[in-house]
Amino acid sequence: MMASDLQMNSEQLRSKPPTRCRSPFNSIKFFVLCHGMLQLAQLLVSGYLKSSISTIERRYGFSSQKSGILASFNEVGNTVLIVFVSFFGSRVHRPRFIGGGALVASLAALMMALPHFISGPYEYTVHISQSKDDNSGLCQLESSFQTFLSNHSCTQQESHVQQGVFPLLLLGQLLLGIGGVPIQPFGISYIDDYASKRNSPFYLGILLAVTSIGPAFGFMMGSFMLNFYVDIDKMSKDEIGLERGDPRWVGAWWLGFVVAASFLFLTSLPYLFFPQQMPKEEAAGNAKEPKAEEEKKPLPDPVQELTLKQFLKSFPRIALRTLRNPIYLLVVLAQVHLAAMIAGLATFMAKFIERQFTQTASFSNMMIGGVNIPLAVLGIVLGGALMRRLKISTRGSALMCTSAILMCILTALPLLLLGCSTQRVTGVYPTKQNRSLECSSGCSCPTEAFNPVCGSDGVEFRSPCHAGCLTKVLDDNTSKILKYTDCGCIGVSGSYGYALPGTCGSDCKHLLLPFMVLSALTCFIASFSQTPSYMMILRTVRPEDKSFAVGVQYMLFRVLAFLPAPVLYGTAIDTTCIIWGKKCGRNTSCHYYNMDLFRQRFLGLQAFFVTGAFVCFLLSLLVLRHRAGKQGKQAGQGYTMIDRELSPDKNTASKELQNMAA
Repeated sequence: MMASDLQMNSEQLRSKPPTRCRSPFNSIKFFVLCHGMLQLAQLLVSGYLKSSISTIERRYGFSSQKSGILASFNEVGNTVLIVFVSFFGSRVHRPRFIGGGALVASLAALMMALPHFISGPYEYTVHISQSKDDNSGLCQLESSFQTFLSNHSCTQQESHVQQGVFPLLLLGQLLLGIGGVPIQPFGISYIDDYASKRNSPFYLGILLAVTSIGPAFGFMMGSFMLNFYVDIDKMSKDEIGLERGDPRWVGAWWLGFVVAASFLFLTSLPYLFFPQQMPKEEAAGNAKEPKAEEEKKPLPDPVQELTLKQFLKSFPRIALRTLRNPIYLLVVLAQVHLAAMIAGLATFMAKFIERQFTQTASFSNMMIGGVNIPLAVLGIVLGGALMRRLKISTRGSALMCTSAILMCILTALPLLLLGCSTQRVTGVYPTKQNRSLECSSGCSCPTEAFNPVCGSDGVEFRSPCHAGCLTKVLDDNTSKILKYTDCGCIGVSGSYGYALPGTCGSDCKHLLLPFMVLSALTCFIASFSQTPSYMMILRTVRPEDKSFAVGVQYMLFRVLAFLPAPVLYGTAIDTTCIIWGKKCGRNTSCHYYNMDLFRQRFLGLQAFFVTGAFVCFLLSLLVLRHRAGKQGKQAGQGYTMIDRELSPDKNTASKELQNMAA
């Protein structure tokens, strides 16, 4: 009996250490893997929305301002709740909160796709049947078709489902922001608490890399999904009457949200099984076991010793005290300028490429996800490596940021010159004409018609009817429309010309390559400032205020950059519209833009924000130099105090917070 008991005890002792390792949910490495996948899924949704925003705009007739509101609305819920993350900290079961937030985000992604399933099929204006006997959409003397089309369109537009699309998308974005609140802060703090000091920076670096490449995967997925027709689940391939290059083409924008929601759901499940407190990871090759045992419990956070009332009372005071630091304020304002630029460009750059260089939405997203974002990630990595290699000080960081943004200005300004004017569109540009043209005045063309055709003389018309075309030529094999003939508004010397389906496009396709090179180079250079600017913040605030400083920084990002920037860019784009789409007497999405104004205002905002960042970084450099001159002989000692990484004194911080809250 004794022998069996001894054997049992020895087996239990031997099995204790492996038990901890055997369960993956007690491994911080497995948590890092799960969190990397979850952050990838979360950012996949964010990147995918921006890649499909112009498609959603075309599908439901939104203005660019509305699209900007939609793109930024997830920051509303995030901004309201992010303050409480600092308070709750380790008081709650962080893994379960992360998993719950991911489940909410998954539901939100499904809600974003819901409008497709509750809406009817996509009906673009002046749909011309691919039948030899059907001449609808061509020049006709009867007005019966126009009346029928208008009434039919109005019935669809006035349906309750169609009117509820935008609020439903806003609700999905709001839930997406709320669900994302606990994911990154709780995940980073959990890893920092239970990872070894040696491995913690490596794990956080992995998450930073995933955070950077996540939107790239979203744009790449958007590029793939938008190749499929929006109603691919409702009709066969033969029934689709549009080509991908047609300006009325709408890709399967909803499909990516379904995929991303499924990915989010799967990555949220492991968090339900992680413990609230995990054994501290032991550093490899650590010979001092007692020291390792001491590190198993994380140091108490002074914020966690406050009540909610004390926390809310002390937060504004510490935030104001932090903002009084001129270096912190200038660097954060510079980062806000860059964040506003990135938020606006990420939302509408694909649309700009699509319109300016006559490219498909799929190709535009491929350029952003496959070129611009990877180069920006590379710039962030190289900037951090350069700082580590040269051991750059705070003053050197300011100089590095200022130099990088100055070079960024030099590469961004030439982009304003790379473009062409709007193609000639009869009755629209360069001279707008509200009345019907004489050559098509008797054709009874619908006022809401939009089916662009390119005349044989190189001039574009809003529809075959506006070009005065009487007949069409179909392909015998595919029944696709090859061209429209007998067009009364095209031709010279009394002979009628013909028109090809689709827009004539701009003459700027040859400028796409230099534009993408300069644009990618601008992203690459600007990203060099990210790591040194963060280090300037951490090195110039009080040790006990670092957590608050980072929290205030992200709040300012959301309030001053991520929320207003997409709306500002969208409003600027709307002011360049020449002719709006019409449905039931109301404006829908824009059909034609003044491309010169579009380019100048869109890229002009980029130049404005980059210049603002440069001014802020330059001022921070001047302030640091002024401090050095003022301190005189003690400048070296003073900068040693600024440049070193200060370790927070938890007891001092706790007492100060409680005194401020009292």
